[in-house]
Amino acid sequence: MTATIPNVQTSQIIYPSGDGTPVAETFDHLYALLITLEVLRQYLKDQQATVLGNQFLYYAQGLLNMRVAPDVMVIFDVEPGGRDNYKIWEEGSVPAVIFEMTSKGTRQKDEISKYDLYEAMGVLEYWQFDPKGEWINDRLRGYRLDENTYKPITNNVSQVLGLRLAVADTLIEFYKLDTGDKLLIPDELKERADQEAQRADQEAQRADRAEAELNALKAKLKAQGIELED
Repeated sequence: MTATIPNVQTSQIIYPSGDGTPVAETFDHLYALLITLEVLRQYLKDQQATVLGNQFLYYAQGLLNMRVAPDVMVIFDVEPGGRDNYKIWEEGSVPAVIFEMTSKGTRQKDEISKYDLYEAMGVLEYWQFDPKGEWINDRLRGYRLDENTYKPITNNVSQVLGLRLAVADTLIEFYKLDTGDKLLIPDELKERADQEAQRADQEAQRADRAEAELNALKAKLKAQGIELED
């Protein structure tokens, strides 16, 4: 889908990073977008990959209108970290997985135009998540590229990411295929960190009490003329 225009100084073209439109229709859509973005970012942080959210994806050099803003896109074989926008011809990689937080208002675009575009671009997996259940009965459905054509994913497994997906209220949950472990969202990570800190503090307190009791015993025995070796 990339293209170039002869006799155009493309290096001088400014590719906008925004258009002033809202990121998402509702809080549920925004929250699902942000949580999916952060969970996948943490999951892939040690890999040569990046996860971008609601940033313009330009797919034809020199054509400013040839762009789309996926809610979440995962791109492999590129430098990690954020970008203000993503140009396929500069980075050299097409997004491998795209998520759209869909609604009744965006259904036609998500189901037809974006579907056709992502399929033509070679996006390996395209997932639609309907947090309010406005038009997707199970709220989540995915497609996988098979011989240049999207086929429905029937088991909610992302082969590209190595994850199983599940719906939990208005969020997508992710589970590792090899271990079954859930990828924790930021609130859960904080809760686990707090619990670990509390356990460490309790262990330190127990150690302090044990040391104090031992010192008291040594002092008592010493008063009776008994010396304990350290």
